[in-house]
Amino acid sequence: MSLLTVGTVAFDDIQTPYGHAEKVIGGACTYISWAASYFTKDIRLTSIVGADFPQDEIKELEGRGVSMEGLKIVQDGKTFFWAGKYHENMNQRDTLQTDLNVLDDFDPELPESYTDSQYIMLGNLTPDIQIRVMEQLKNPKLIVLDTMNFWMDIAMDRLKVAISKVDVLTINDEEARQLSGEYSLVKAAEKIFTMGPKYLIIKKGEHGAMLMSKDKTFYCPALPLAEVKDPTGAGDTFAGGFMGAIAKSGDTSFEGMKKAVVYGSAMASFCVEEFSLGKMKTLTEQDINARVQKFVDLTSFSL
Repeated sequence: MSLLTVGTVAFDDIQTPYGHAEKVIGGACTYISWAASYFTKDIRLTSIVGADFPQDEIKELEGRGVSMEGLKIVQDGKTFFWAGKYHENMNQRDTLQTDLNVLDDFDPELPESYTDSQYIMLGNLTPDIQIRVMEQLKNPKLIVLDTMNFWMDIAMDRLKVAISKVDVLTINDEEARQLSGEYSLVKAAEKIFTMGPKYLIIKKGEHGAMLMSKDKTFYCPALPLAEVKDPTGAGDTFAGGFMGAIAKSGDTSFEGMKKAVVYGSAMASFCVEEFSLGKMKTLTEQDINARVQKFVDLTSFSL
């Protein structure tokens, strides 16, 4: 089934205790598309780049089944650039530089061939862009929206409009507390459900992820790893694995989403093992199945 991804395609400059990766490929759409491509071959990317973005990266995604019809290339512009430095514990980072470049004028108009997309992953962009994309869709089966505290600070009213239109909201624990005004994540979820979503995914970084509905909760722990080289893109890779698994199964029930959360967590655990897309480009189906089995073993017990 068709999966539409909307978000950034970017250059990153990343410093961690394990090294420095200069001007590598990044962006939410990029990570989402690469992760999802291991599950479905009907992915429709919508983003914007400058003429400086490598053509071989575009061709590589096309080879994975990603349609680039929705990628706007601005010939006299430069691609979005972000630079950051992670602290020793990898949970904190400092943004060193952000150049919006062509992203500053991003106003996505979906190609006609994209408007019937069934599964929609709205990456972390302005609420107005997310709303504009949803207004162009014909009859989607599932819409998932990712956002962050920045939009809660400067555009809360519009963000709430966007949230009211989606099926699943994905945020981290701090953002859930800010959005709801509640410290308890259970109470936070209750408040957020009154805003419209049927499901809530709370990402907790190295502590895993929670999937919640009004009457059910599922917790997927993070896999303990010997080395985490680069956390950049882990959340988007999670989203790509999650959406790819759902697009493959077509199961949007709570049980179907539980499985998708595990697949998303598995893909994120691969992502952080190398800088940029280093690990995402080398996986096999056997790698993914073996990693998912580790998650099953991690949480399996009998009474």
